[in-house]
Amino acid sequence: MIVWKCCAYSSPLVTSAAAFALATKRPPPSTFVSFSQRCRSSCGARVTGTPSFHRKDASSGTYILNSPTNLFSTSSGQLSSVKAINPDKARLLFLGTPDVAAASLATILRASNETDAPFEVVGVVTQPPKRRKRRGAPEPSPVGKIAEGFGIPVLCPEKAKDPDFLDDLENNYKPDLCITAAYGQYLPKRFLAIPSLGTLNIHPSLLPRWRGASPVQRSLEAGDDPIGVTVLFTVSKMDAGALVAQKEYNVGPDEQSADVLPYLFGLGTTLLLDSLPKVISGEVTMENAKPQEEELVVAADMINASEGELRYWSESATTCHNKIRAFSIWPGTFMHVKVGDNTDPVKVKVIKSRVVEGTVDKTRTIELKKEKGAGLLVVCNDGSVLELLQVQPECKKVMDAKSFHNGLRGGVIEWLDMSNSGDTVTTEKYCMT
Repeated sequence: MIVWKCCAYSSPLVTSAAAFALATKRPPPSTFVSFSQRCRSSCGARVTGTPSFHRKDASSGTYILNSPTNLFSTSSGQLSSVKAINPDKARLLFLGTPDVAAASLATILRASNETDAPFEVVGVVTQPPKRRKRRGAPEPSPVGKIAEGFGIPVLCPEKAKDPDFLDDLENNYKPDLCITAAYGQYLPKRFLAIPSLGTLNIHPSLLPRWRGASPVQRSLEAGDDPIGVTVLFTVSKMDAGALVAQKEYNVGPDEQSADVLPYLFGLGTTLLLDSLPKVISGEVTMENAKPQEEELVVAADMINASEGELRYWSESATTCHNKIRAFSIWPGTFMHVKVGDNTDPVKVKVIKSRVVEGTVDKTRTIELKKEKGAGLLVVCNDGSVLELLQVQPECKKVMDAKSFHNGLRGGVIEWLDMSNSGDTVTTEKYCMT
């Protein structure tokens, strides 16, 4: 049987007609529990839907999927077996939330199915379901969906310090080792004291450089090469634990965070799996792992949306290009331009760019490069040149530079200095027609 701690994670087995046919012994109507009822009592999320095939176990008080088999429908549509807990293997609890963490979880779960795997995943912790669409029902996180597909119990506490959640871990899940990957919550000391082997974290930077919330973005913004990923023990101080393993990655000059981040998490997951046997055997512990050099710490501060402005009047082409690479996930980068004789600034997002070698005479005029497939040439105040390859004007879709230029119908484009001492222009929203 499959135990569910949050019915918001309605499984394909519960909701599909084919899976219903598998459940040959349907419980009496009085034992049915709706999705909304269970979610209110578990993680506080209200999810509406048809009654599920869950029943409440009288002895334990948990909700159990009413199926006579241990089969579960995976995301690929195939059925996989949910194995019983093996006392000879380390009990692993995974914590994560976004897509990059979901990919890591899937890799770890596949590895746990190997016959010689020294561990098995006994549960998954993720953020509570959220409404992804304005009028839609709350949906599970990407990690929750992966766990659902593998038939792994899911817990979704509002806060990791919740006493009931911690009681559940101590009394029921009893993890030997916890793995975190972009979980998104601070872990209290009581949590960290539960797993006897400690808690490992996948962190996408070469610690101690770039401790904090935005390591990939800050490393690309700074123009770092190589960058990398670290597996470390988690302690109360953010990203300050002892290092278990690191891997460098030589990043290309035009690679963006949207591509680098998932790659580093994949690299880090492989690094984690390679390290697990030594951690589980006790060969590597928090006490003998490599301590971080505090004098080399660089903070990866949270990103403010205003940082996305491209300041051609004070920043070089390389600085602007690195910001475009770094902030491709969020908040994106933008500039203000003046088109023709119109005095209203046009806000344009910059999606992709590259740096042109050499310097030229300073000018604010933005011109289209003549070669086929080329972009718009922006000359920064120091004479360095940035080539814009893809842009997105307000109220428009992403387009290549030539399409943007052609839509101006011969209008001359100039970048604007939007600093306090810069150009005098109105700042109302302006959509190009």
